[in-house]
Amino acid sequence: MKIIVDDTTKKRLDVYLSGQLAEITRARIQALLKAGDILVNGKISKPKAAVIAGDVITVTIPEPVSAEAQPEDIPLEVLFEDKEFIVINKPSGLVVHPAAGNLTGTLVNALLHHCDGQLAGIGGVERPGIVHRLDKDTSGCIIVAKTDFTHQELVKQFASRTTKKQYLCVVQGAPNKPMETIFTNIGRHPVNRMKMAVHNPGSGKSAITDYQVMGTLSETDSSLIKCDIHTGRTHQIRVHMVHIGTPILGDPIYSKPAKQLAQPGRLMLHAHKLTITHPRTQESMQFIAPLPAEYEPWTNKFL
Repeated sequence: MKIIVDDTTKKRLDVYLSGQLAEITRARIQALLKAGDILVNGKISKPKAAVIAGDVITVTIPEPVSAEAQPEDIPLEVLFEDKEFIVINKPSGLVVHPAAGNLTGTLVNALLHHCDGQLAGIGGVERPGIVHRLDKDTSGCIIVAKTDFTHQELVKQFASRTTKKQYLCVVQGAPNKPMETIFTNIGRHPVNRMKMAVHNPGSGKSAITDYQVMGTLSETDSSLIKCDIHTGRTHQIRVHMVHIGTPILGDPIYSKPAKQLAQPGRLMLHAHKLTITHPRTQESMQFIAPLPAEYEPWTNKFL
């Protein structure tokens, strides 16, 4: 769409366009300007820039993006699959569900293609079948429901803590104790809203992690640790490892990876084992996600 300015009175660009494009809000116009979808005389301009008679404004309205996640042919490592659910070994770096900044290329997009759209609808169009979550940089077992019945039953299992979730992580240094149960409250960090933190009793939510040191590599001042979690708080293991003074290697939020002797190039947190009860058969089932290659310096020696 082209608009030739015929108004002899100088006006702000966004104000002028608001009068010309009555069906578009001023906020939307400003967003289009920021995205470079509106050009003045062929150049990107700021909302407050003045327009004069004779200026040629080109407006491009992008096609609307569907709120519903779309199938994408993304390779998946399937650990188990039947008519009720699927278990995936999620790689580090793969986002679980679409959100601002990650509308495509997610696990949900991949599952919609792999399962031909046959996922539980309870999670909505953005999170179909998603029962629990793994952080983008965490790898390992994640289970996704294909039917609404199984979605509801699995959610109950996670909520009642009858599932078993075991992680392997590699941390900087070594804990003071070879094994321990960490029982704290976890909530949003009071200053940095991107982080979670340990809170005083009465604030946050209870978080319980059992850990065991599998071994320590003195040459890189790092330890392989097995963690069994009894709750599923956001960043639970990451926060608990910092709490005992041993942040996880490669953690961009809770540690300083550049200062760590070992440089694995990723967050060293892996959802290794997941045990659930099959919602239909009531059979106890355990799934094991093979360890990534980055773990070999520790697993070759300690497992």
